Amino acid sequence: MKETRRVIALGFFDGVHNGHGALLRAVTGAAQKLDAAACAFTFDRHPGAAITGQNVPLLTSVEDRIWLMRHYYGIQEVIVSPFDGMMRMDWQDFIREYLVKQLHAVHVIAGHDFHFGYMGKGNPRRLQEVCGQLGVGCEIIGKVEQDGITVSSTYLRTLIAQGEMARARQFYGHPHTLTNRVAHGKHLGTSAIGFPTVNLHIPDGVIVPAFGVYATRVHFDEESYAAVTNVGVRPTVQDNDGRVTVEGFILDFNGDLYGQTIRMEFFHRLRGERKFESFQALSEEIARNAQQTRDYFQTPI
Repeated sequence: MKETRRVIALGFFDGVHNGHGALLRAVTGAAQKLDAAACAFTFDRHPGAAITGQNVPLLTSVEDRIWLMRHYYGIQEVIVSPFDGMMRMDWQDFIREYLVKQLHAVHVIAGHDFHFGYMGKGNPRRLQEVCGQLGVGCEIIGKVEQDGITVSSTYLRTLIAQGEMARARQFYGHPHTLTNRVAHGKHLGTSAIGFPTVNLHIPDGVIVPAFGVYATRVHFDEESYAAVTNVGVRPTVQDNDGRVTVEGFILDFNGDLYGQTIRMEFFHRLRGERKFESFQALSEEIARNAQQTRDYFQTPI
């Protein structure tokens, strides 16, 4: 069987933002020239969190990372490696035994701050040196800046935590994305407000956007609909149990999506979450937010 020759982007790629895009575009370009597969290598969990034990909320789940790299950058294969094993591997073995012998890398591309191997002793300079010895191509991509700010997952976490979705989209290069299976909700949308609802759980370890109401789009079955989405604890609902929910009121759609996997894209924060004096007042406000959402998507983004 013919071995698959790979051009591989190395990194964690949380959020798959414009900084990562510089690596991923370089990979697809090199793969075409070398007649090789365009690939990305990532870890199953955040390296910094694994090493320090501190909680680092992720911008995207592993599944969303894979989808974003494939959809926006044409990456053919995403290799997800357990970080615990890689953390104990000698940095030279990572290059020689894993990248070259096991994955058949013919060209690798990493960011200027990429570290790997036991105690993070592998760095871009060492990566280039060993790849040169092995006849494997190697590129190091410098930091990417926008508006004088370095594009980074750290900066994007701040934007998402503040609900600044429009600015986040500029640094991502795409909307903030959440994909999950639709769970059972309270059925309040269809019964009292007139919009079918989808209830999503935010995966463990993934960042919770600022509580509030957002103009979003939901995608399923190759279709797309605008939605008014509330992120928060629904303080107006009497039997609210305090859990964070993501509840989307889908516009111009009739049907039950329970159990289906949908992708939700966040475009604009309409308002913060607040408690209303009555359910009727909440219903009227959601209807107003629905019109705001229609207006938003009718305007060129």
